[in-house]
Amino acid sequence: MQKDSQPESQPKPIVNEDSTVLQSNLFGASTVIKEPADPLEMPFPPLVRTNPLTEQSSLAACAIPYRQELMLRGKSNYTVTCFLSDLKMFSDFAGAETPVGRISKEQLTDWLMKLKFGVPGRIPAPKTMARRVTFLKNFFSWLTREGVLREDPSLSLTLERPLPPLPELLFADEVQRLLRAASADPRCHCLVYLILYAGLKKEEVMGLKMGHIDLSNAKAPLVTIHFAASTGKQHRERRLTLPEEFTAIFKRYQDKYHPTDEVFACTDRNLNYILARAVQAAGIKKRVTLQLLRDTFAVQCLRDGEPPDALREKLGLSDEAWLESREKYRRLAFPK
Repeated sequence: MQKDSQPESQPKPIVNEDSTVLQSNLFGASTVIKEPADPLEMPFPPLVRTNPLTEQSSLAACAIPYRQELMLRGKSNYTVTCFLSDLKMFSDFAGAETPVGRISKEQLTDWLMKLKFGVPGRIPAPKTMARRVTFLKNFFSWLTREGVLREDPSLSLTLERPLPPLPELLFADEVQRLLRAASADPRCHCLVYLILYAGLKKEEVMGLKMGHIDLSNAKAPLVTIHFAASTGKQHRERRLTLPEEFTAIFKRYQDKYHPTDEVFACTDRNLNYILARAVQAAGIKKRVTLQLLRDTFAVQCLRDGEPPDALREKLGLSDEAWLESREKYRRLAFPK
């Protein structure tokens, strides 16, 4: 009895600069993607090989080119995911095969009103609605900028950004109490100091490598924040100067914990625990998070006369993120 013949395995194709692969988009169709010659040297996502978009192109046809546009602009994975989800929702409302040239401002308004009031008992949060308006303005301004549309139907949409509740910042004496409590553990002292005096995000703290800390000038220690090349950010690093005393703080941390590659070889949850212990030891009753320390840094910079644009660069915020943060920091720094 002969064994069933097994299908021969197909050899994996060799990918070169002329190779193409198929990638499914949100609407179930396939799009041909051109691979870069050397993905490690390409800071941007692969180029999309599709038919040029026109006024007669459907909303579905825009999904993959729009995704690449967002990635090339350095938008975060969260923003890309949210905006593509919003595009899918709008396409379900207007029709995935509807030509983009037939979309009117009235349709955009009808969609927003349906989202806001169409389902009883399921009113979306104001921040979610604001994001969806931001998506519409981003998507249709891109089509207009690329010459696909002659007029932007989202141009006159009003973006009402909700004002989130302001955090309760630490007072100056509480900051000093926290630093004193943190100094009992060099790791905690280093963590708290980096955020209070450089305004790092938690994700940036987690990504710090030993090579990102420069103590060659003990009087002006530097920390460099690197962005992954895949983010497509125009400036892929920012350098921040810390007060002179950080040099001694970091050296004490090295002497006790002996970090080799990562500055903090632990999880973000561990960092939260480290901070919580110092807050408790300092006798502070407020809810203190790593983000609150970053907010404290930003507000202090404004009070010290730092220009808003310079602060934005220090914080490493995108245009969208700065629009949301600028008013918050202004209200905290200069309450009426």
